[in-house]
Amino acid sequence: MNFKAQLQGVLLGAMLSSTAFHGAFAADDTIKVGILHSLSGTMAISETTLKDAMLMLIDEQNKKGGVLGKKLEPVVVDPASNWPLFAEKARELISKDKVSAVFGCWTSVSRKSVLPVFKELDSVLFYPVQFEGEESERNVFYTGAAPNQQAIPAVDYLMKNEGVERWVLEGTDYVYPRTTNKILEAYLKSKGVKAEDIKVNYTPFGFSDWQTEVAAIKKFGGAGKKTAVISTVNGDANVPFYKELGNQGVKAEDIPVMAFSVGEEELAGIDTKPLVGHLAAWNYFESVDTPANAEFIKIGRAHV
Repeated sequence: MNFKAQLQGVLLGAMLSSTAFHGAFAADDTIKVGILHSLSGTMAISETTLKDAMLMLIDEQNKKGGVLGKKLEPVVVDPASNWPLFAEKARELISKDKVSAVFGCWTSVSRKSVLPVFKELDSVLFYPVQFEGEESERNVFYTGAAPNQQAIPAVDYLMKNEGVERWVLEGTDYVYPRTTNKILEAYLKSKGVKAEDIKVNYTPFGFSDWQTEVAAIKKFGGAGKKTAVISTVNGDANVPFYKELGNQGVKAEDIPVMAFSVGEEELAGIDTKPLVGHLAAWNYFESVDTPANAEFIKIGRAHV
């Protein structure tokens, strides 16, 4: 089981232990927590594990006696990778189900879809993944990395350690990749990279026919300069993307790929042998070898 939202456990305890919830829920038997993640559609490959992580954390907190003497009650909904449906489901969670807060969304487009609802109803969203920045709202806790914490350090690493001079910015066509790549383009040019050494390309959510795109990456990388791909491809489109990299023999020593939206879950169905050496910049990996992470995984697998 892949738990990309380890930080959510800390946030859950901090939020629900706040004395602000004591008066609001003193007459209730439970404290309801909304879980707003896609369990179907193109983003289910990434978001289902976040739902699992939240259910695990709520169960573990209930074993400790809950919060303020009350049990936590999860309310799970499936917005089905449908951005307008995120807003509809968020409104139901807050107005109908009376949740105290919501943990949810993955893409920035889903977050922006629900934001007016949280502002109107004055509720709280805990957003678990990296985001493009350029937004700060009192109703949202942004728990993931912004570009200066993820994207720019990753580019610096490739420049320094891999000697990269040419860049392919390959992303899914929505807010996060476009904004992040705009920031990266400006950053690369400030470092002396010429416009002709930056290639930007976007594909739709759920894109699967990667032959032409990967061939274009190979051609761009054949100009005699060390080339790398910065990937902001999201959701299940990553599976055929990485498969096609392997099919066309794109090796990390020739054209390394640095992914910003890929963890173990997205790669679980792929033969990764041809992809050894490609990179990812991410908030959490299940494979991190520390005692704390081993204990976290042990608890998580007990809930599978």
